[in-house]
Amino acid sequence: MKKRWLLLIPILLLIALIALNFWKRPSPSHPFFANFDTYPLVFAHADDTGQGLWPGNTMPFFRGVSELDVDVLELDVHMTKDGHIVVMHDDTVDRTTNGTGKITDLTLKEIKSLEVAGDWSPDGGATYPYRGQGLRVPTLAEVFYLFPDIPMNIEIKQTDPAIAVPFCAMLRNFKMTEKVLVPSFSNQAMADFRAVCPEVATAGSSSEVRSFVLLNFAFLSNLLSPAYQAFQVPEKSSEIPVVNPRFVDAAHGRNLQIHVWTVNHEEDMQRFIEMGVDGIMTDRPDLLLQKLGRP
Repeated sequence: MKKRWLLLIPILLLIALIALNFWKRPSPSHPFFANFDTYPLVFAHADDTGQGLWPGNTMPFFRGVSELDVDVLELDVHMTKDGHIVVMHDDTVDRTTNGTGKITDLTLKEIKSLEVAGDWSPDGGATYPYRGQGLRVPTLAEVFYLFPDIPMNIEIKQTDPAIAVPFCAMLRNFKMTEKVLVPSFSNQAMADFRAVCPEVATAGSSSEVRSFVLLNFAFLSNLLSPAYQAFQVPEKSSEIPVVNPRFVDAAHGRNLQIHVWTVNHEEDMQRFIEMGVDGIMTDRPDLLLQKLGRP
């Protein structure tokens, strides 16, 4: 009897896998992607270390890359002590402004008193073109007001306190729900946002990417029913390959887009174009646009 049950176990597992495969569904199509006719998408990555053409997450950056006619503006958001959403990569103002402190401990007025990008240099410290120019940290509302027609990739950096409710309210008030894709490394931030703003497109969180990669290694990625529309991933993570033709094909099989970051060298751009990724995040959108024949 025991041997008979042991023989039944693989059969039962096979039946369970078949049932899961039958009930699982690919990611539903989302109107965010109706904004685009040509692929791969050119994402202007908001680098603020001097790798790009302008200091990321600043108005010169947004103006510059919009004039290049990129497909998607990339930016990062946090919330101030008094509930305003501002555009900045770090959770403190220390690295990119002439001030100090956590964004969550500062009011908007305090943050607006600081100069941003004064230490940004495009040439390794030979020049600092924005020093003393009075450049200020932008609010998300200012970005929406000035660039309402450009699709955006807005990464939630802050996790505590959660910003999902005010962020979603802004997207709705500015009628940006179909023009924004929201990623976050934080599983909790992503869950919070989807719960209050289900109509907005999102990217997979860290654990969702990890689950997909592991299942794909076992040829079981079709067992997932994604609650998101894209993966935004590096080519490798801790030397573990992530983006390769098999991963791209598996994601496409679940109606998921692949946006790879951060790609600044032309030979790598060409490689990912040939691989069939859906978007390339780069600090040098000018080079990528030229590569794609879109000067």
